[in-house]
Amino acid sequence: MATLEQRIQKLEDRAEIQDLVARYFKVTDDDDEQALADCFARDARFIATGFDGGTGRAGVMEFLKSARSTMQQTVHTPNYVHIDFQGLDAAEGTVMAHLEIGIGGTTVYAAVRYLDTYAREDGKWRIATREMGAVHLGSWDLVASSMTDPNNVRWPGADPALSDFPRKAG
Repeated sequence: MATLEQRIQKLEDRAEIQDLVARYFKVTDDDDEQALADCFARDARFIATGFDGGTGRAGVMEFLKSARSTMQQTVHTPNYVHIDFQGLDAAEGTVMAHLEIGIGGTTVYAAVRYLDTYAREDGKWRIATREMGAVHLGSWDLVASSMTDPNNVRWPGADPALSDFPRKAG
């Protein structure tokens, strides 16, 4: 049985990780590169379907800066964060989010999942790994079919692709 102090610490850790996820989205939209870099652990890794990603805080930032350079205004909206603690200084998380991205001369709407790991580094929770996958994605004119077309990941200028999280047949 966990002590009261351990239970309180777990609640505080959960709140700090949820704040970290929200801060990541806010500073991304605000193009605050210094605050964005601080969200990641020193040896972080970022992977996104269809993109090379980056390794190490500097590599992750290089990847994110390059990706952001092709975008206009963005809105990142976290919907939920599910956290599983793997010890005192490690956790895994699934973040469901919606994105609105100005890119390729159009506005893209997307539902994505981030499969994360978090590590406490220098007394602060940070993103250790982040793997972004698309549930569905497309320009506003394609949203009407984005949940019914099997190739529902449609980046402007790219061939349509399957969802990274297709519905399992039941």
